Amino acid sequence: MAFLLKSAHIVDPALGLDGVADVLIEGDRIAEVGPDLAAEGAEIIDLTGKYLVPGLVDMHVHLRDPGQEYKEDIESGTRAAAKGGFTGVCAMPNTDPVTDTGAIVQYVKTRAAEVGHCRVYPSGAMTRGLKGEALSEMGDMVARGAVAFTDDGHGIQDAGMVRTCMDYGKMFGKVFMSHCQDNSLVGEGQVNEGVVSTRLGMLGWPAEGEEVQIARDIQIARLTGARLHIQHITTARGLALVRAAKDEGLDVTCEATPHHLFLTEDAIDDTYPTVMKVNPPLRTAEDARALALGVADGTVDAIVTDHAPHAAWEKAREFAFAPFGMTGLETSLALMITHLVKPGVIGYGRLVELMSIAPRRILGVEEVRIEAGATADLTVFDPELAWTVGADGYESKSDNCGFDGESLTGRATDVFVGGMRTLAGGSVC
Repeated sequence: MAFLLKSAHIVDPALGLDGVADVLIEGDRIAEVGPDLAAEGAEIIDLTGKYLVPGLVDMHVHLRDPGQEYKEDIESGTRAAAKGGFTGVCAMPNTDPVTDTGAIVQYVKTRAAEVGHCRVYPSGAMTRGLKGEALSEMGDMVARGAVAFTDDGHGIQDAGMVRTCMDYGKMFGKVFMSHCQDNSLVGEGQVNEGVVSTRLGMLGWPAEGEEVQIARDIQIARLTGARLHIQHITTARGLALVRAAKDEGLDVTCEATPHHLFLTEDAIDDTYPTVMKVNPPLRTAEDARALALGVADGTVDAIVTDHAPHAAWEKAREFAFAPFGMTGLETSLALMITHLVKPGVIGYGRLVELMSIAPRRILGVEEVRIEAGATADLTVFDPELAWTVGADGYESKSDNCGFDGESLTGRATDVFVGGMRTLAGGSVC
């Protein structure tokens, strides 16, 4: 199938592109990029007023498959991803059973090939069963297609175990993604330790519970020479630690989520809204401002959702018993456009770096550029489309979205994965 995408505003900072042109897709590749293209037999799609960028990748997503398909599965999760404009997602390994062997990695890839609406890049656990006690089957997982190692959802408490993982696993050339949580400091914490935890009488989760492990893992990365990626960073001091590591020349990167950028602990009021219970917790307004500055100045490398779907009955429990996490695949792009691009904090080129170029580079997956011969993984969005979150429902099985009811501007309209259209006019194909 051939598609001729007409009059799109193309943004690809890797090639210095920022202007209107046509794109011809033939098979799974971009055949030609330029003005006034023509192609006999191609389906013509008018993209006047819309932006076309290298396909977005979310490098931190929970698909819950295998084992918790009542929350989400690979079909529904990738359907939500396509709706949000993504051509690929990196699936976290805290499944049931844990993705700590090549067999589970192979299951995820096979299932995604059968029912997926975007590419799925599996990550593998660093330790067996996410217990932080013994090495996982790293080599076997890499052989089956794992792109990264992480014990996401758990901070590895033993520094020596982290070193062992990095020393052994660095031979595979994969990045180690660290969920930074010192349990001796965090304990049973529910929300950020501070004014809100005191006012509501809830157990606090101090910022130091995250920052101590950020500092530790940076030092272990220095010791081992391994590549380190700090997941869902939330604090100003944590960001300063990453900035210092970068200045030192260490191969350290980090990610931030829209909910930590655009929500704060103040969103948790005396109604105890469990949708706002996330791990790590929503921090202070000062921390959110620091993250936004880090996004603008390049300290934050990638925007991720940490998409964490839960069944309605799970989030309906008392705050202390409800699970951590909120969904995010369907709102991430629009939140970034609304709150950072439209106000002029960042431009569309920087948005592409954060949501396409850097995630691909960190994960070591195929680069996508808007040029002839490149794989046709493309995202198209309308920067002026106004919509209300949740008004037309969700593609995800779960609706625990912290931005439900918010009015946003900008939304994906079309997505191509390997030349196949997975989103057409805003509807998942």
